[in-house]
Amino acid sequence: MVMTNPCAWYLSDFKNVSSNGIKVMSAFSCGGGSTMGYKLLGCEVIAANDIDPEMAYHYRLNHNPKYYYLCPIEELLTKNLPQELFNLDILDGSPPCSSFSMAGSREKDWGKKKKFREGQAKQVLDDLFFDYLALAERLNPKVCIAENVKGMTLGKAKGYVKMIFQRFKEIGYQPQLFLVNAADCGVPQKRERVFFVALRNDIVKPKLILNPTHRWISAGEATSDLQILTDDEIRDTKPANIDLQYWKHTKKGSDYSNAVKKLKGKESLFSHIRLDELQPSNTLPAHHRSIKHWGECRKLTYREFIRLGSFPDDYQAKTPSIGKYIIGMSVPPLMMKAVAKAVIEQWLN
Repeated sequence: MVMTNPCAWYLSDFKNVSSNGIKVMSAFSCGGGSTMGYKLLGCEVIAANDIDPEMAYHYRLNHNPKYYYLCPIEELLTKNLPQELFNLDILDGSPPCSSFSMAGSREKDWGKKKKFREGQAKQVLDDLFFDYLALAERLNPKVCIAENVKGMTLGKAKGYVKMIFQRFKEIGYQPQLFLVNAADCGVPQKRERVFFVALRNDIVKPKLILNPTHRWISAGEATSDLQILTDDEIRDTKPANIDLQYWKHTKKGSDYSNAVKKLKGKESLFSHIRLDELQPSNTLPAHHRSIKHWGECRKLTYREFIRLGSFPDDYQAKTPSIGKYIIGMSVPPLMMKAVAKAVIEQWLN
């Protein structure tokens, strides 16, 4: 008898989920991480938008949406849109957030035009949240849910949070802000993100309570059935020279910096991490080569990334590298499911 890992699930599972009648549009939809969270609850994600052709290809491949808009979000403010989008229950969005990330340049990048590696048009990333709010003002959904990095709530970035709250109120919404750990939502990954959740003023409901308490699932548990690698996976996860130097000198759950200091007398390689199989994974980054296996000196396989990101086992990607990048950029589906479940049960049912 073949035992199935409880963390495994498939795109075909959506067919077994009963519809709850909730209609959603996902802006900055990436590869569909948040979309899958909604669909696991029975929501219909009728439209999606992204500026990135690579993300558009993978979103369409895996989700086949009714409407898809490959364009800057600001074009949706004047584009002729179907009437369905003016009767949404939820407008979802994950505006690009690297300007606020604690792992990035933060204040040095604010107000500057940047672009991602796929080469689409440059954008001022810290303005995109307000473009999302402009779309919310036009479409007037019952609820807005917007995800971003924890760094938005720290230091000078708090000023942006105040401006976002003020803008939500100006366009007729009651905003709340929550810090959520993906591990508390059943994702085998310690990934902290903030969620702006706002209810339209004409809908009278109590304040939202959002406090997921799922037991933590370890990286080892989530990937226990994936530890025999294929020949392609062995080639794909081959250790780099820095791994050969520092991995064995690094404790599980730690980064390479202490090993570098011990061997070279300086500290660096803080982003290169050897995971601990007894804990949820550290945050999976888009630059996926920096996350290492706990028991073997190697990078993670795409199948391991899928499990640690709570993606479906059959999620299709052009290459393992692109698939890992998408998962690192996306909201974990089970994280979005937990947030949306609270919103639907408390505000929309």
